[in-house]
Amino acid sequence: MASASANGPNALLVSVVLLATVCACSAISPYAAGLSEDFYHKSCPQAASIVDAYVTKFLKKDRNFAGAFNRLQFHDCWVGGCDGSVLLNSTETNQAEREAHVNFGLRGVAEIDEIKADLEHFCPGVVSCADILILAARDATAKVGGPTWTVALGRRDGVNSTALMADTNLPFPVLNFSGLVANFAAKGFGAREMITLSGAHTIGRSHCNGILPHLYNFTGRDDANDTDPAMNKNFAVFLKKLCPEGNRTNTIFIDSTANTFDRAYYKNVLQGKGIFITDSTLITNPAGKKVVTTFSKPRSSFFTEFAAGMVKMGNLGVLTGTDGEIRKTCQFVNK
Repeated sequence: MASASANGPNALLVSVVLLATVCACSAISPYAAGLSEDFYHKSCPQAASIVDAYVTKFLKKDRNFAGAFNRLQFHDCWVGGCDGSVLLNSTETNQAEREAHVNFGLRGVAEIDEIKADLEHFCPGVVSCADILILAARDATAKVGGPTWTVALGRRDGVNSTALMADTNLPFPVLNFSGLVANFAAKGFGAREMITLSGAHTIGRSHCNGILPHLYNFTGRDDANDTDPAMNKNFAVFLKKLCPEGNRTNTIFIDSTANTFDRAYYKNVLQGKGIFITDSTLITNPAGKKVVTTFSKPRSSFFTEFAAGMVKMGNLGVLTGTDGEIRKTCQFVNK
């Protein structure tokens, strides 16, 4: 496995790109065509309040669902656009996105379906699963101390979902800085926006599956003691107790305050306590480290920029008008 670092010309190029996007992401992006804030005002005026009530219910049961809903939005929108395709089940002839390697341990699907069932009771055939995802991610973030943002609605649901699409589009947790920049650039996001949206790791948890490459055989020497040298040594010992070599199914919080949306994630990264390689690599680039340092401080613009990034993400590849469908249940296409 390649070391999580960016060197030479690539580092210089990435630094220039990062610095050039310092101010670009602070403004809320225009909504995609076909979306509007009052889309369900007449057809289902209680839609947003129903989603909000269910999110409150789920967070009372497990506050860490906030991270799950954030992850669902990202893993949906990054693969063919925000069309709810990440929620679809596999069939006898197709392996859906949720079966992708990069989607290991994805949570919250059943909860989204529970919201959908209630919306179908009050407003049958009106509110899309794609919109429910967007609302749930926003509401959950705000309820655990994060920012809120205005959500435009009107997305329709896609009917295509493949594991290959997910593994091709989503960033694996072993990417170095240049790899992350390239992945986000392919979706129209700058390097600063990538660091901002990485801040979603301030909430949530992960299976050990994505952490093991950071702890064992980091440089490919087939050595169990081959841990990322940039990782805090005591923290590495702690993680190895929770994630023994070869154990992919144990779970661990990915932030020291994983049930609260705050700036602790960036403080952890600066201290060598990033859970994934994609976390620790943010400070291997000088300009990247500068942004991480800025976001770690009180009164930084992290919350504002995160909200803007989530709005921009919600515009990716949306289906509107007569494209797609409004699913009756989120895990199955309509018959």
